[in-house]
Amino acid sequence: MLVTFTSNSYSDITMFGTAAVALLKLMGQSGNVPGAIMAEDVPAALAKLQEELEKLSVQNTDQSPATDNASNFDDDDEEREAPIGLDKRAGPLISLLEAAATAKQNVLWEGQ
Repeated sequence: MLVTFTSNSYSDITMFGTAAVALLKLMGQSGNVPGAIMAEDVPAALAKLQEELEKLSVQNTDQSPATDNASNFDDDDEEREAPIGLDKRAGPLISLLEAAATAKQNVLWEGQ
């Protein structure tokens, strides 16, 4: 499933459903699709999302085990791609929320 976030103050943002639902829950939302945040609630949702992403970042840093160079390669000696974290995936959504907060606009999301 894909989830598209929309606001009259920013371009639409589409992301995979699992990442979108996780980010919605970090904002204090239920994670249900479709849904909306009213304009007056956008600044609080943005602040909550940024706060929770910071907590996740600190937790991930604290839990990162020390690795040797051998663990960075698979059996074929090809480099493994690092997973893309929620903090990176959240960037476009944070920009949309900031624009919506500034313009005092609602934020809506729906599944595709």
